Amino acid sequence: GSPFTGERTLPPEVMANIEAKYHLNDPIMTQYFNYLKQLAHGDFGPSFKYKDYSVNDLVASSFPVSAKLGFAAFFLAVVLGVSAGVIAALKQNTKWDFAVMGVAMTGVVIPSFVVAPLLVMIFAITLHWLPGGGWNGGALQYMILPMVALSLAYIASIARITRGSMIEVLHSNFIRTARAKGLPMRRIILRHALKPALLPVLSYMGPAFVGIITGSMVIETIYGLPGIGQLFVNGALNRDYSLVLSLTILVGALTILFNAIVDVLYAVIDPKIRY
Repeated sequence: GSPFTGERTLPPEVMANIEAKYHLNDPIMTQYFNYLKQLAHGDFGPSFKYKDYSVNDLVASSFPVSAKLGFAAFFLAVVLGVSAGVIAALKQNTKWDFAVMGVAMTGVVIPSFVVAPLLVMIFAITLHWLPGGGWNGGALQYMILPMVALSLAYIASIARITRGSMIEVLHSNFIRTARAKGLPMRRIILRHALKPALLPVLSYMGPAFVGIITGSMVIETIYGLPGIGQLFVNGALNRDYSLVLSLTILVGALTILFNAIVDVLYAVIDPKIRY
């Protein structure tokens, strides 16, 4: 439906003025090429619901929130996920391996819309250790709960991928050769095994990073964060088509960008890979 329809029907002359203001009465192809022309200049156009703001203004105010939270959650996911995966691989078929994989499986199967309220109930309502919502300029205590809720599934996935890849690398011939030479296990892991073991993890990191930054509509809604996830939800509910389309384009551009960065990192980590 139209973004300008609601409980109260607008008079025809008012609707005509609104359509003329936003050029909605132009032919479809004219609207399309005008939008592409604006997009080429970095202009996402006006918002249909937030009358005093353009889409650029809305994205500029909300994207830093999602980016700051996303970078923190991504860093946490990589550090804990890779560390847990390496430990599980080195302690294969021991209680450490079973414990890490058990926690990882739990993190994968429990959705974020269940984890987020549980964290609020435990740490905000019951223990009163952390605030249960809000942003407050990105203060650390306001970021901890959404950061953990956002990163948990990615920690679990990275741990599983790292474990499988590390086990495969540890059974390869060049690792056997390094052991036969009497090299310390710490040096074997850090200098010989870790780099090739991280290649499958890198493949996952590209889309995971975009998903963390842009995809947490549930987390941002539960914790009341003014990020692009909540902005997308509000735009969809308000039928603000220009806002929804712009955020979709932004997510697509970020996906292409970070996948390209992953391809470059592949060549850095493994010199045998060339494009």
